[in-house]
Amino acid sequence: MSAPQDQVWDVIVIGTGMGGGTIGRRLTERGLSVLFVERGPAGLRAEEHGLDAGVWDPQARIVRGFWPDQVHAKVDGVEARFYAPLGAGVGGSSVFYAATLERPEPHDLDDSPGMPHPTGGWPVSYDQMRPYFEAAERMYHVSGTADPLGENGGLPIGPEMPSADRALYDAMQKAGLHPYQGHMALRHLDGCQNCLGSKCPKACKMDGRSAGVEPALASGWAQLIDLCEVSSLRSEDGEVVSVTAVRDGAPLQLRARAYVLAAGALSSPRLLMASGIGDGPVGRNLMFHLSEMFALWPGRAHKGSAPTKALAFRDVYRSNSIRYGMVQAMGIEARYGEIVHYLNMAFDRSWLRRFRGLRQLTRIPAALAVKLFGEAKIFVGILEDLPYEGNRVMFDPDNPDMLAFIYDIAPELRDRRRGFRKGIRKALRGLRVVFLGTGPDINYGHPCGTLRFGSDPEISVLDAECRVHGVANLWVADASFMPTSMGVNPSLTIAANALRVGDAVADQLIGGNMR
Repeated sequence: MSAPQDQVWDVIVIGTGMGGGTIGRRLTERGLSVLFVERGPAGLRAEEHGLDAGVWDPQARIVRGFWPDQVHAKVDGVEARFYAPLGAGVGGSSVFYAATLERPEPHDLDDSPGMPHPTGGWPVSYDQMRPYFEAAERMYHVSGTADPLGENGGLPIGPEMPSADRALYDAMQKAGLHPYQGHMALRHLDGCQNCLGSKCPKACKMDGRSAGVEPALASGWAQLIDLCEVSSLRSEDGEVVSVTAVRDGAPLQLRARAYVLAAGALSSPRLLMASGIGDGPVGRNLMFHLSEMFALWPGRAHKGSAPTKALAFRDVYRSNSIRYGMVQAMGIEARYGEIVHYLNMAFDRSWLRRFRGLRQLTRIPAALAVKLFGEAKIFVGILEDLPYEGNRVMFDPDNPDMLAFIYDIAPELRDRRRGFRKGIRKALRGLRVVFLGTGPDINYGHPCGTLRFGSDPEISVLDAECRVHGVANLWVADASFMPTSMGVNPSLTIAANALRVGDAVADQLIGGNMR
């Protein structure tokens, strides 16, 4: 192949995560040439490590596929710097995710008299998204049993549950809940190690790399340029004409007929602001999820059992018109290292961080927690966040590579969080349950909403097909597009929307009408 900068591609895709990998594959399946541009390394297929906030050297982090620098945040008025759980390599953050691909509920997208939507509804309905949810589930080999309270059935059933999972499943049913085998993007190949929360050295776990980039490259229609840092998009007369980037210290100009931004909900708006594209809404309406972590015990007969990942339930997804979210197993053990890491992250975001000498004392409660929670299974409730203009990505022209944001937890979110916690506790009556936190816990791995799509350019950045308002050949295919965060992990929705946007891009290019 010729050098990437020496040809004009059909599409340049910036970012190779859940959105970028998926749309890149879709575009190659439509017969279009694709150049993937990735900030991090291609990586080695044998890698198995997970994200580690204890690795602090930027070069060591980028080699491992971690975002190299600390995020600068101001949360509830308190400034903090920390390593967010973000990837920087082929597959992006998705190579480290726990492979949970759950569909949202219709009310997450649609407005109805019984469940009014906080934004009046998404520009596309649940019914319009349904075929893309189904296509993404097939592409990512999603398996699991039907949700008794929802419509997403018809998936291949996953492996038989371990005895501890079955014991918890039966206990939940006895308590009046409606558990099901969670929907996982795992192929369960021979020797599958269930690499949940870490890179998979095989092609078992389906992520932006294994389900997206690798099949696209294998098709012969795509090429990858890694360790390539995009600084801006150059536009003229309402079109992007090139990507300005640096690789190995050398400047590059990359050209295509169309461009897809899939760098993530923190980086994509930063690139638009660096490029002078878009206006007031760019970077605003930042959302995460709040996590409610708790421990459940399956009983003494299951001592030494593996971490639970198979179980989920949606009995507390909503209460009348109040939006909460689903509950799922996390697939992690209550081990000393994980507990220390969790406590250190909480310490680094608290006012105590100014007393660095106290940080080592987190080992004491961690050791006690191991004794208490050693045989427990860890679950998390995913509480929906809602958009507020003041929560936003920041851009500093003097430090354009810095990821920075301002985020305040809204009073209504604090109220819903208390209601969600009470709902979980009530739902699990009769089971041995202990919550693992007291204050709101922001999931910094789920940023979304910063380039929301809609019909009105005054309050949205993208149109219904996720094309940037006023730019004929620039689309977005990451979590930035979401007007609301929903009550589930965003991964399946990102992938499904990427397929939808991929079809829109291909239709325009093949039809020859970019305007």
